Amino acid sequence: MDSFSQMLNRIDWEGLLAASGRIVLILILAFVAMAIVRALLTQVDKRLRSRAEAEGEDNAEAARRANTLLGLVRQAVFIVLWVVVILMVLKEVGVEVGPLLASAGIIGLAVGFGAQNLVRDVISGFFVILENQIRVGDVAVINGTSGVVERINFRTTVLRDVSGTVHIFPNGTITTLSNMTRDWSGYVLNIGVAYKEDTDRVVEIMRQVGAEMRKDPVFGRSMIADIEIFGVDKLAESSVVIQGRIKTRPIKQWEVGREYLRRLKRRFDQEGIEIPFPHRTFSFADTSSPIITKLMEQGRTEQAAETASAGSRR
Repeated sequence: MDSFSQMLNRIDWEGLLAASGRIVLILILAFVAMAIVRALLTQVDKRLRSRAEAEGEDNAEAARRANTLLGLVRQAVFIVLWVVVILMVLKEVGVEVGPLLASAGIIGLAVGFGAQNLVRDVISGFFVILENQIRVGDVAVINGTSGVVERINFRTTVLRDVSGTVHIFPNGTITTLSNMTRDWSGYVLNIGVAYKEDTDRVVEIMRQVGAEMRKDPVFGRSMIADIEIFGVDKLAESSVVIQGRIKTRPIKQWEVGREYLRRLKRRFDQEGIEIPFPHRTFSFADTSSPIITKLMEQGRTEQAAETASAGSRR
């Protein structure tokens, strides 16, 4: 009993109470900081969704992108905050944090060398989502491979091409990224007609077909402007190429473009406008025998030889 009393007397109660008060204060400040961070992230979430709504982005997709982005930020901030709180609490209870920080630095350096590709992928994915470069459902070309974006993660981006093949790209390896369905899409037309056709008449027919499609209750809703005719783009080997463009809503360009070509072909047939195919013309000098005559002479010679051979065998 005396030893226990002596041990209690040796305790610095004043210092213990002061340290306990500082620990409680540290925890209170930590919870306050967490509340402030949550409030700030909520405001950022609202701004991201309002901006996406102003740009015409789908609400579900905007919410998913915001939740993914803010979830990573929230997790990173909370980890850093609680690591700092734990170190401060350990220091208050008399634990030397210097050796712990040194050990953590060495371990972090080793992990950093081993996981540098992972860190690069995560940082790249963070900026892909933050800058809204592509979204799920977009048609994109990544490193020369085109397809529909199925998933965007912080480490990888997943594409599925027209044949159904799934392509997975680590975000850190993406060097070129082209979004074919951002805000609006375009279908480029290269229409070839015969040299004998009046190009002004052809252009007028193309405009008429485009105007008819804009009035269509199905396809007209996907077109955001009248058809653009750029004019004669090329004098090709067997055709005059007229170039134009149809501006559509995102990812609707192929549907509208194919229907336009179908209608244009029918209209050309009705108007008698020729869509040419490659021709080859063979000409021979006047002093030479026509090739058909030569072939006929060769055939008669072979036939006579066969007749003579059959007679000698008899």
